[in-house]
Amino acid sequence: MYFRDMKFPQIANRASRVLLLASALPLLFPAFSVIEAQAAKDSAAAPDKGTDKGADKAADKTADKLPPLPADAHTQQSAVIDGKTLRYTVTVGSLPVRDKEGKISGEVVFTAYTVEGENRPVTFAFNGGPGASSVFLNFGAIGPKHLLVGNEGDSPSDPATLSDNPGSWLDFTDLVFIDPIGTGFSRSTVPEAESKKQFFSTTPDIEYLSRAVYDWLLKNNRMASKKYLVGESYGGFRGPRITHYLQSQLGVAMNGVVLVSPYLNPTLEDNGDLSPIPWMVTLPSITAAHLEREKQLTPEAMNQVISYTRGEYATDLLKGHSDPEATPRVVKRVTEMTGLNPEFVKRSGGRLETGAYLREAFRDQGKIGSVYDSNVTAFDPFPYSPDQKSNDPILESIIAPTTTAMVDFVTRVVGWKVDARYNALSYEVNRLWDGGDDLRKGSVEDLRESVSADPKLLVLIVHGWNDLSCPFMGSVLTVDQMPIMGDLTRVAVKEYPGGHMFYTRPSSRDALRRDVMEMYAKH
Repeated sequence: MYFRDMKFPQIANRASRVLLLASALPLLFPAFSVIEAQAAKDSAAAPDKGTDKGADKAADKTADKLPPLPADAHTQQSAVIDGKTLRYTVTVGSLPVRDKEGKISGEVVFTAYTVEGENRPVTFAFNGGPGASSVFLNFGAIGPKHLLVGNEGDSPSDPATLSDNPGSWLDFTDLVFIDPIGTGFSRSTVPEAESKKQFFSTTPDIEYLSRAVYDWLLKNNRMASKKYLVGESYGGFRGPRITHYLQSQLGVAMNGVVLVSPYLNPTLEDNGDLSPIPWMVTLPSITAAHLEREKQLTPEAMNQVISYTRGEYATDLLKGHSDPEATPRVVKRVTEMTGLNPEFVKRSGGRLETGAYLREAFRDQGKIGSVYDSNVTAFDPFPYSPDQKSNDPILESIIAPTTTAMVDFVTRVVGWKVDARYNALSYEVNRLWDGGDDLRKGSVEDLRESVSADPKLLVLIVHGWNDLSCPFMGSVLTVDQMPIMGDLTRVAVKEYPGGHMFYTRPSSRDALRRDVMEMYAKH
């Protein structure tokens, strides 16, 4: 997710929405989301730690008093995948993070699933936020166990029951899920000001997480394994940068990268008053959600949507009032495509702002759609407010079950006994995050350089059609502008029914598995 990414209230308006699950806090919810507003209140109420030496000393003391994390714990499990029983080892443990002087400043907790056998590939998985743990990819998408969560009608108080995941990747690759500092059970052992410098900004985040990958490989004698990386949302922003840093600085080359609903290009939606691109990025996802509600969502239908978006829609938006018929044409076609109220579309000039759309689409039901998947809804507790005041429907419902399931799994099933809070989504990390200009650069440059440097590197970018936090059209337009470096299919974009976490749909999760297996088989 992208707190500003996926798993946070997401952008109330389009400019803010620059997300997400694609950006950094500020990018994800740039608008000034509900989360950021609350963070501002909390910050205003709290003492200024930057000028309070007593607070710094207290933080140092707290860091010194942190009890040590347990030694790595292991357990044996099995799951039925692709009709076969697979036996595997689960390991929960930690890796130290050291500062430039070699002192431990943090501890990264990982959950690894490994199967005995020679020459097994290993895949490292990251979620986003910033502030999201890896539980979403683990129990939602590719781990051997699955938690039913994130779909329309799911309740946060439903039993957090794990079942075998037929969409798991474990039968063809070992899996290592990494929780960045401040998420899951991973933690900083230095004061807040130092944590911000070492962990909660764009470049340091890439550097210490890359080192965590290196250290896990070294610790487990897996340097010779084939290596892959999967990142979701802001984890998709991390993906190309970690790949390039490992490749060019730490001397570890990835064989392939899978970017799930990635936040690749933060500036793609800038300047919507002049450029048609911001509106081109979101119209297909809004249309896909309507087609799904009408049970007409097919690849063929979406091809027509994409063709119109790239062609007549973009052209008419650029014409403006130079062609008196351009805007009426846009309004008529967009109304037909989206099923929205004609007056709503007319007032917007066919330029559909995300926050307004999420309220308008379900207004007659008193509900609001999720920016991660607009067909997942919740009742709007503030229907008469001019702006959305509540958190995102998916974010509101997903934290309880994922936290309950992961804490029970780690402490009871695996036996890694730890007395600490588990952060599935850390609003504190999101609040402290400093993306800056480095975040605004995105990670497309690193993607291009990694692909250029390694003629065998394969990249698969996957999206759900309904996602408005990191819309698929953004990746389509971005990849279309990349030079062809060898085989055109080395960097591929694929879409599936669903939203930001399209893998909550069994058919989409299975399709993702097949496409990834095909990519891995090429090596």
